[in-house]
Amino acid sequence: MSPVVRENPDEQRYEIHVDGTLGGFAQYRARPGLLAFIHTEIDPAFEGQGLGGTLVGFALDDARARELAVLPFCPFVNAYIRRHPEYTDLVPAEHRERFGL
Repeated sequence: MSPVVRENPDEQRYEIHVDGTLGGFAQYRARPGLLAFIHTEIDPAFEGQGLGGTLVGFALDDARARELAVLPFCPFVNAYIRRHPEYTDLVPAEHRERFGL
């Protein structure tokens, strides 16, 4: 079965589920017009399957669709944006240097 990603706003995180089991999450803090990503975690049972990239890509695409800025405090999210520069514009220009972008 394909992984399913969805936002869980009550927990302030995006979650990825595999066959109904929580495989990981990307935690954020929401502010008006902004998502600050603070932590991403993939269950060790699901590591090495590309779930982290699928999860973060979905979250960033969702932020773009909702016209939200992103602050990548989470090292995984930051590294993902560095590897996928098409998401750099989600980080406000005045904060990019701070995150090495």
